[in-house]
Amino acid sequence: MTYQSDCTLIAEFFKQLTEQGLEGLPELIRVLVNQAMQIERQHYLRAKPYERTTARRGHANGYKSKTVKTRIGEINFDIPQVREGGFYPGVSELLINTEG
Repeated sequence: MTYQSDCTLIAEFFKQLTEQGLEGLPELIRVLVNQAMQIERQHYLRAKPYERTTARRGHANGYKSKTVKTRIGEINFDIPQVREGGFYPGVSELLINTEG
């Protein structure tokens, strides 16, 4: 599910934070980072999911799970992959470097 044209996402995040307090923060971070990585893959591929264009430079190939331990708990991310290789989201590079 993409939220690019949904301007209610921030309101939903604040609603969830007020209902769950800081306990809901790991889930919000997971959703936000996963969405950012999906958008980054779309930019890399030069095509949205299921879109056929002549500018396309590869094909999406699922996700690889990655668990990161943080101060607020473990967060499971879904790292998007590309069939032809050569793509790794910049956000996931930050996750690897801050693990521990």
